[in-house]
Amino acid sequence: MFNLHVPTRVLFGCGQLNELHAQPMPGKKAMIIVSNGKSVKVNGYLARTEEQLRQAGVETVLYDKIEANPLRQTVTAGGQMAAASGADFLVALGGGSVIDASKGIAVVATNGGDVWDYITNGTGKGMPIKKTLLPIIAITTTAGTGSETDMGGVITNQETKEKTPIKGPQLFPQLAIIDPELMASVPPRFTAYQGFDALFHNIEGYIANKSSLMSEMIALTAIEAISQYLPIAVADGKNLTAREKVAFGSYLGGLEMVVCSTVSEHSMEHSLSAFHQELPHGAGLIMLSEAYFTYFIEHHVCDGRFIRLAQALGMTEATEPKDFITALLRLQKDCGVADLKMSDYGITPDEFPQMARIAKSAMAFLFKSDRIDLSEADVVEIYQKAYK
Repeated sequence: MFNLHVPTRVLFGCGQLNELHAQPMPGKKAMIIVSNGKSVKVNGYLARTEEQLRQAGVETVLYDKIEANPLRQTVTAGGQMAAASGADFLVALGGGSVIDASKGIAVVATNGGDVWDYITNGTGKGMPIKKTLLPIIAITTTAGTGSETDMGGVITNQETKEKTPIKGPQLFPQLAIIDPELMASVPPRFTAYQGFDALFHNIEGYIANKSSLMSEMIALTAIEAISQYLPIAVADGKNLTAREKVAFGSYLGGLEMVVCSTVSEHSMEHSLSAFHQELPHGAGLIMLSEAYFTYFIEHHVCDGRFIRLAQALGMTEATEPKDFITALLRLQKDCGVADLKMSDYGITPDEFPQMARIAKSAMAFLFKSDRIDLSEADVVEIYQKAYK
């Protein structure tokens, strides 16, 4: 049994940004949302997008404030700017953080208030989204989150140390452009971080208690593509075949989260990067992965699924659940990220009890997708075993 509804129209493949001008536009004035970094400007992606929109007869304004882990106040300010500027749609140009932020901006622009008013988890006020949102065109420059075709956007509240999504069927982008040419400039280490984020979306979906025939097909296809081509993309960022395969796996990860769910590994990582804003989400997942999945393997929650995952990761001879860990660590080594340490980001073990408590509240809904119940003590134990 499954329920799959993804209304986003997708243009996938090299050169697809060049087709933006020919697409139906949802309005006449767009607010382009980019990160507070320089990459989309330096690499010419912003200028190309502005030109495409100009050709389509669209006026533009720019909001270039989004952090790597988008913050509540930045998203709220973006919504206020969109409303004040008279923009009638949004163009999110960047990685998952920019696209996530655009969803919160779209809500605030037409509904007013603070983005946390509409968060339904943790300390969010859970107010209903009553007014029609600004439409979103998502142009992804990374292969990681799948946010360009899902209905959630993760936002961080620094005051409460919560990182949790705003979500709802209204938040699907209207159009997504997935152009691997825009990913060729991502540095090797960040290519790996983002690729592992996409990989874990699919691995987690495969072991979730909500898995179905559809989600299993999506997950295994994505895992095979990412595990085969991510090391190539890390070693040679200009290899567009590898970039395209990893981007496809990332896109499928977005579909996986719509038809199924991730599990509590993502809840646990959200606490890590909510406490330590500079920690890339994918890096946090990598740090947790060995200890996290070992816990589930030792509890024999789905032995056959871990064997199948090991095979999807390229270990065709796998016969034991623990072979999955061997295959996963091999892939991390091949991508140059086997040496990541929490301590390098200032994370300390004394934070783990509070991290666990917040993970179990702000991101409680993903724990419901686990095949066994994890207590706060269990979460702390996994953090401790993952710590270096």
